[in-house]
Amino acid sequence: MRRRIYYLGLAVTAIALLQLVRLAWLQWLPHYPAAPAVHHYRDQSVNQRERGLILDTGRADFVDRKGRALTGETVMVLAAFPVSNKLWAQTGGLDKLAAILETNPATLFNWLSSLKEPGFYHEHGGKLPYRLSSKQLEQLVSLRLEGIRVLPYHVRYKPPYSAMHAIGYISQHPEWLETLYSSQLEQGKLKLNDRIGGAGLEKSLDLLLQGIGGVAVSHFTDGVNRPLHGLDMRLTRTDNPYYPLRVVTTLDLELQKELEMYVDKQGLKDGAVVVLDANNADIVAMVSRPAYDPYRLDASGREMINHAIHAIAPGSVFKLVTEAAALEAGQTSLDEVFHCNGEYGKYGLSCWKQGGHGTLTLREALAKSCNIAFAHIGERLQYDQFMQTADRLGLGKQIGWESVEAFKPLGQPLRLLGEEEGGRLFAELSKQRDGGLLAQTAIGQRDVAVSPLQAANLIVTLLHNGQVRAPRIVSEIRYANGHLMSSLPVRDLYSPYGKAAPATIRALLAGMEDVVAYGTGASLQGAKWRLAGKSGTAQTLQSGKEREHQWFVGYGPVQAPRYAVAVVAENRLPGSRNQSTALFRGVMDILAGLPSG
Repeated sequence: MRRRIYYLGLAVTAIALLQLVRLAWLQWLPHYPAAPAVHHYRDQSVNQRERGLILDTGRADFVDRKGRALTGETVMVLAAFPVSNKLWAQTGGLDKLAAILETNPATLFNWLSSLKEPGFYHEHGGKLPYRLSSKQLEQLVSLRLEGIRVLPYHVRYKPPYSAMHAIGYISQHPEWLETLYSSQLEQGKLKLNDRIGGAGLEKSLDLLLQGIGGVAVSHFTDGVNRPLHGLDMRLTRTDNPYYPLRVVTTLDLELQKELEMYVDKQGLKDGAVVVLDANNADIVAMVSRPAYDPYRLDASGREMINHAIHAIAPGSVFKLVTEAAALEAGQTSLDEVFHCNGEYGKYGLSCWKQGGHGTLTLREALAKSCNIAFAHIGERLQYDQFMQTADRLGLGKQIGWESVEAFKPLGQPLRLLGEEEGGRLFAELSKQRDGGLLAQTAIGQRDVAVSPLQAANLIVTLLHNGQVRAPRIVSEIRYANGHLMSSLPVRDLYSPYGKAAPATIRALLAGMEDVVAYGTGASLQGAKWRLAGKSGTAQTLQSGKEREHQWFVGYGPVQAPRYAVAVVAENRLPGSRNQSTALFRGVMDILAGLPSG
């Protein structure tokens, strides 16, 4: 018995050794089988692998003030994983699939055959995976094709993409990745071709938006691209109740959409509309034109510029600042009388009204936007009187919300509107007094630059007795389970020069009412609300050709202000009607139709 057990053990050992030798032979020595479709065993072991698709990156999404999604939408799409062509050809279901997708079977087969890695089905020329309709989903239920799956896909920017310039976009920025995420790159958590925030809130909040992982689907095949049944599909996700985060903005999505459709219908080609809550300066809507496609970015195009925070010449809107500076300095009074014959007589400066306005007071000069009266006032002022008054009113500097100290969730300072331009009054100052510079600055020309956001916020400042607010576009950041991560409180901004005098503020508000009562904004008298504001036209050049920036800023209703609005139509033909005044009225009529509270 012992001898039989001994020989049996030797036999088992010998068989095991033979198996090891055979395995070594297959792995280390060349071996090419007769069947042409079968590769070397070593190649097959490499080819037998997991092939994956990202369904959701796990990046945080944005919602409006009422919780409606600004980004992020889950749609059902068709995914294909590389498998043997014979599996599609033999089933006979490819023609049915092509019919469901309303495409040519040969075109579909060519696409499937060309796959080296998993991919989503796209319409011809489409950047996003093809969105399946409910009818197509019903038809696909009974269709079984190897390597073909219907899967939920998270679309980042759902068309039409509202508030695109405020929210921004994600794109590939290898140089930023190396600077901001060097440790994640070293650990393999990120790759250089991963997309990160390229503009807007996507960029300023990118460190928080990145998340901790998303949702992926994997498909397993053997060495000759045949599905490994039982293993063939696996869904992986990060199970964390706190992520992805949700960023709550101050925007109103429905209003944003309505205003975007309105300005497009009215033909605003180049410009912006900013709507602020008159109570706290929160950004309720921010429209910039031209629009862009977040899936076809052109970094050199003007459509990438957020015109709402881009500083340009404000024209006569700046006369509010000039009047405030002169009143504060005691250089004029509301009853001072000026005479305008249409020409200033120097610096090549003239009034917009041919023949002039005749004799008028300062109050009337603001209402009728007389260049001659304000040029006279400007020459009486000093450079620092202009600059200090502008600073008191929130101009000549960035005014968008930023953290006073390091923002705790980030561990570093945060500015929400990182691309915001601070604007300016003077490009440079000489020691000698330049009367022409002062006169042209007084009417909002020469070097003066203001953004629509600053202009709208100037109105809120006047409505709050000179207290400057920092406009917010984000109010909260919440975890996936709804719990609060961080709130961004309403903030006031302070000037080292203090606030403008209450009498000055009252004079400017009364002057804006006069603009609509009998001045350049008289066309607003039939609006749904009683309105007040200030128009502006600034001369500029575009590709060497004379053009105008047309402005209107104001608020409504006058008796109980709810909104402050700035509208600018850039690069308009000289002498054309002020498009911004008409747009301002339309925007205010839309706002008047919103429920209060």
